[in-house]
Amino acid sequence: PSVTGSEEQTEGQRSTLECSTPYFCPRDDIVLHWEGYDPQVSEVSSRIQLDTSGVSHQVNLTSSFSWKDHSKKLLCEVSDRFKRASTEVLLRVRHAPKDTQASLSPSSGNIGVGDTVTLSCEVGSSHPPVSGYHWYKDGVAVGTERVLALRGVRREDHGQYHCEAQNILGTGVSPPVTLRVFSAEVLASPAAEVREGTATTLSCDVPGREGHPEELTYTWYKNSAWLKEGPAHTLLFPAVAASDAGYYSCQVTNSQGSDTAQAISLSVTYPPRIPTLTLLQETQGGRLVIVRCAVDSHPPATLAIDHDGTVLATSGVQVALSQRLGVTASRNSLRLEIRDAGPRDSGKYGCTASNVHGNASATKVLVTRAAGLLIQPSDEVTEGTAVTLTCVGTGDTAEEPFYTWYRNGRRLQESTFPTLEFPSVHGDDAGAFQCQVWSGNGSDTSEAVPLRVFYAPRQPALSSFLQSQGGRLGIIQCSVESDPESSLTLQRGDDVITCTQGCPQATSPRVHVTRSYNSLKVEIRDVVVEDEGIYKCQAENSQGSASATVDFKA
Repeated sequence: PSVTGSEEQTEGQRSTLECSTPYFCPRDDIVLHWEGYDPQVSEVSSRIQLDTSGVSHQVNLTSSFSWKDHSKKLLCEVSDRFKRASTEVLLRVRHAPKDTQASLSPSSGNIGVGDTVTLSCEVGSSHPPVSGYHWYKDGVAVGTERVLALRGVRREDHGQYHCEAQNILGTGVSPPVTLRVFSAEVLASPAAEVREGTATTLSCDVPGREGHPEELTYTWYKNSAWLKEGPAHTLLFPAVAASDAGYYSCQVTNSQGSDTAQAISLSVTYPPRIPTLTLLQETQGGRLVIVRCAVDSHPPATLAIDHDGTVLATSGVQVALSQRLGVTASRNSLRLEIRDAGPRDSGKYGCTASNVHGNASATKVLVTRAAGLLIQPSDEVTEGTAVTLTCVGTGDTAEEPFYTWYRNGRRLQESTFPTLEFPSVHGDDAGAFQCQVWSGNGSDTSEAVPLRVFYAPRQPALSSFLQSQGGRLGIIQCSVESDPESSLTLQRGDDVITCTQGCPQATSPRVHVTRSYNSLKVEIRDVVVEDEGIYKCQAENSQGSASATVDFKA
């Protein structure tokens, strides 16, 4: 049979294919028919011509072909009882792109910030071929390639993607696919800097958290220390306190892995607390009064120090200073030094701290001493040094003053000279010294000033004792006088029994060692003959060394 008709069909439009033979035998069992079509959308009609102009048998197939019929084969067959012949027709159905799909790679596992992702647009069928592609993210055009490559994925790339494939007949649209960027980020509400008492919420945000296909676990950290863990993605502060300030981070976990957010700083502002006001008088090296004010506040406070209501120093705009005053300011701290201090500097000192949230103040009363004590060349000297103690600050008295010297609270001497001299100071001269000045206006006593004398160890005091009652117990004790502290070592012959610094513990369970300042005590239980011998105690410090021996007999 021969087949005629259009070479190409268009989807949705009806077309007719004609199959014919140039003969027909009414009494024979010759059959002409179509095979391979869909009878639900097709019609078949037959026409026979038997006249003087010619003979023919024609079967027409009229159908509305779909894109699924593209490249499908139809047969027109003529047959009788003994043989058959057929003609094959290959359908070419013109249609817009069909079965358009968007695919995501990688298709499993978490996709994190910085990863590479590819989105591919696949078309099941298109005739004529696809002429162009378009990609859309959440409805916004983002590309015109068949394969959309995202290198260095960002949190902003999270969303729904679909592609469109086009040819001259129309457009195929894919179902959307979701690109989930698994990335944690801490968000603060209402802000990362809030005033004390404000209700504050920290959220561990993951793109698409509400639509995530599986439950997520959140772990919170403050200043890198574990805080809490659970399914809640928020950290609530009903009334945030100053102690809640710090660096917060969260880790979000699912079955594929975890991601940790970069820490954010939660800053809590608050008014100044009550300032700490410190008054200090120094007489060593001259009469000096130090007034120091420190406060806790955020943001930092402006500090001001006043004397009986007159402002002497401020951490803000500097006030005019006299030559006796020195000011040092740092964050939330103000230091005022008053040189050549005297009775005129006595009185009430106040410190006021203020910032945008409020202010606070504190006061203290200072009573200055007229007398002070100066030690030269230093209040820490080596034995044998010439040392002079001078009672200072008494030159404005009308009559000649009288001096009384004290060491460790006990009176040493009285004289009309303001100095106490040690031509060659000895270790026994160390102590806390004071001077009392007597004049027509009364008396005043300086603060106690310590004098420290460094000296080598004296001859150690080494003793031994054997106690037989309740078992044989030997005791060897060594003590020494020195400054600084000495390192004590006890040995028998060349064997070190123990020491106070830097040697291992006694290895014998019979030996118990007690260490204290410049003292070493050794107890030997169940004494045996082998414990007898000459024991030596060696004492050593930075100034020198000394030793002593004892003969221990069992």
